Amino acid sequence: MTLSIDDIRAAAGRLKGHIERTPCRHSRTLSEITGADVWVKFENLQFTAAYKERGALNTLLQLSDNERGRGVIAASAGNHSQGLAYHAARLGIPVTIVMPRSTPFVKVQQTRGHGAQVVLDGDNYDEASQVAMRLRDEQDLAFIHPFNDLQVMAGQGTVALEMFEDVPDLEALPIPIGGGGLIAGCATVAKSLNPKVEVIGVEPAMYPSFTAKMRGVNGATVTGGGATIAEGIAVKQVGDLSYAIARPLIDDVLLIEEPHFERAVALYCNVEKTVVEGAGAASLAALLAYPGKFKGKKVGLIITGGNIDTRLLASVLTRELVRDQRLVSLRIIGDDRPGLLATVSAVIGQMGANIIEVAHNRLALDVPAKGAEFDIMIETRDAQHTQEIMDALREHGYPPRAV
Repeated sequence: MTLSIDDIRAAAGRLKGHIERTPCRHSRTLSEITGADVWVKFENLQFTAAYKERGALNTLLQLSDNERGRGVIAASAGNHSQGLAYHAARLGIPVTIVMPRSTPFVKVQQTRGHGAQVVLDGDNYDEASQVAMRLRDEQDLAFIHPFNDLQVMAGQGTVALEMFEDVPDLEALPIPIGGGGLIAGCATVAKSLNPKVEVIGVEPAMYPSFTAKMRGVNGATVTGGGATIAEGIAVKQVGDLSYAIARPLIDDVLLIEEPHFERAVALYCNVEKTVVEGAGAASLAALLAYPGKFKGKKVGLIITGGNIDTRLLASVLTRELVRDQRLVSLRIIGDDRPGLLATVSAVIGQMGANIIEVAHNRLALDVPAKGAEFDIMIETRDAQHTQEIMDALREHGYPPRAV
């Protein structure tokens, strides 16, 4: 079973007019930060905020009338389910989606909002997939795989087809890998149009399923070591078919740690003013983690999705402030006398910082009985500003310690 650029061009013809032709734009600021010439494909602008619509719709449009009447079923952590549910509803096809119990609430809610029957079962995609296969057999439904299917891969490959139409001289494509459908389709396009283009897979370090398979190891034995914010690509086993198609076309696979995913999500929000989920930021995370690999190259980044839980987004942005030392908690120990807090607050205010929170502790045993301990959380401009405030407090006789 093979996938060709002609299959992907045929898929593009089917999809035309049914999905968004998303922009691929140059980012001057991200280019300055990473050292690469960065072009961003905004697939989070699809109606369901993810590229997964492409493969789902391409498959639905090729179902027989009998299959459409019986209905379809899928297992997904979210974006495939939303794309499938939305387009199935448009086409009048009944759809059931099995989602892992840990799926972000926003994805569950949106999938139901598109008219799908949602079944929450299993602790991860692989367990949810087993439930979906059982329901397929019991209810005689057509199973639409999120990645290990040629029609799905052809649909996903249309992302790269559009990118090369907009930016023909791209030199490198770092592409997120979960099950492998996106990279199989996009690599087929890239290598067909220009064999010299570097296609580089990007995986969470916690879920190196593609890397494990390259090394002859069962992915289920080395993945799932923790909770990644890139849950959209947290797959224990890459698809056999998607792997077979993608592997000969991939130049390298990079493993990414969580802080780089977090920073990439925050950069997209702060620089591009766009909301991106953890998996959707994986390509940019690769540039942050391995800048030397991409320096000076014209690089195409795919924002694969924007369906991030709002609480998680708030946490990521706040953690980025802490990482940049723009949000700092300072501990000060001084005499427990009237006016101490007012004096410290005045110094901080005069230095132009904002006090977010104050905790006053008189009972800590490592503090003198006539003393008091203050934890003061402040918001500053940057790390240098924070250091200036600490120096000013020290000069006034209140040496702080960052906690």
